[in-house]
Amino acid sequence: MDYSELDKCFIKRLSQLRGLKKVSAREMSLSIGQSEAYINSIENGNSLPSMTVFFYICEYLGVTPSEFFDFDNRNPQETGELIAGFRRLNLKQQGLVLALIKEITPR
Repeated sequence: MDYSELDKCFIKRLSQLRGLKKVSAREMSLSIGQSEAYINSIENGNSLPSMTVFFYICEYLGVTPSEFFDFDNRNPQETGELIAGFRRLNLKQQGLVLALIKEITPR
């Protein structure tokens, strides 16, 4: 993957995760301590964040940097909640949930 392709993936992922959080680009920009047009500038392909600001973006979105770049995970916040809930179940309950997942997952 060349950098321009990675840039496009980054921009798409930022937009996707911001949409899941249901916040405007302006609101997000201000919440992470940037100018009101900052996120729009990124999403329009005019700039990319510094590493420090990227960490602020991840914190604001409630995802880890790893989850941010896990493009197959369409909703990392819910995935995290599912995993946390699964861990609180006893072994029998975990087995039942796993059986249900296997039953409803397309092969």
